[in-house]
Amino acid sequence: MSFAVTVLTMFPEAFPGPLGVSLIGTAWRETGLWRLETVDIRSFSKDKRGFLDDTPAGGGPGQVMRADVIASALDSVERRERPLLCMSARGRPLTQARVREWSRGSGLVVLCGRFEGVDQRLLDGRGFEEVSVGDAVIAGGEAAALVTIEACVRLLPGVLGQAESLRDESFEDGLLEHPQFTRPRTFEGQDIPEVLLSGHHAQVAKWRQARREATTRERRPDLWAAYLANQQAKGARKPVGDDDERD
Repeated sequence: MSFAVTVLTMFPEAFPGPLGVSLIGTAWRETGLWRLETVDIRSFSKDKRGFLDDTPAGGGPGQVMRADVIASALDSVERRERPLLCMSARGRPLTQARVREWSRGSGLVVLCGRFEGVDQRLLDGRGFEEVSVGDAVIAGGEAAALVTIEACVRLLPGVLGQAESLRDESFEDGLLEHPQFTRPRTFEGQDIPEVLLSGHHAQVAKWRQARREATTRERRPDLWAAYLANQQAKGARKPVGDDDERD
C-alpha cells in the first residue's frame, strides 16, 4: 500500500504546491508511491458563511479554530493507524529522526492550524502531536505541512531513485552535510578544492567528513554537542582535527 497523506486545511488549493513537481511529484502522479488528499475544513462548518473559528475563551486578540468543526472534518477521514499531526509554532521541532519514523508507516493525517491556534480539547482528545518546522511564526500551517510531507515522502523507497544519495545528508548521523561543488573548475576566482579532483577516494571521504564536522560545529552547536556525546558513548574515534580540514 502506498504512503497516504491526508491534509485538513482551510485552503486545499495550497496543495500539492511543490509536492507536485520534480521526483516527489513523479512519485505521486506517475508511479503511485504515495497518495495525497485534502479535506476542506470549511465545508464542515454549520455556519452558512463557512466560519470555523470563534473568540478565545478568557479574552484576548484573534480567533481560535473550533474543536467541533475540525472534529467533524477528521471524522470524515479513514485514519488507518496514521499519526495525527498539527502544524503549530508551539509544537515539538521537526527532526530527521521523526521524519524517518513516520516515513516507515502507512502515511500521515496533517492538520493545518490558523489564527491563534486550535482548541486544545480537539488536540488532546483526538491525540494530535503538535509539530513545528522552525522557531518562527508563519500565517498558517500549510507551508509547514508541505515541508513535513516532503521530508517524509523523499525517504520512501523508490522516490529519489538512489538510496546512496540519502546516506551523507544533513542530520542522518547527527552532522550537517559537506559542501558540494561541480564544473566549472574555477568560478569567479574560486577553485574547486584540489582534494576533490585528486581521484583519491579515501582522501575525499576524509575531507568531506572534516567539513561536515566543522560546519556542524560552527552552525549548529547543539547538534555538535550531541554528536560528540554520542561519539564518546560509542567509544568512537575523535572528530577530525582542524589540521585535517585544509583543502
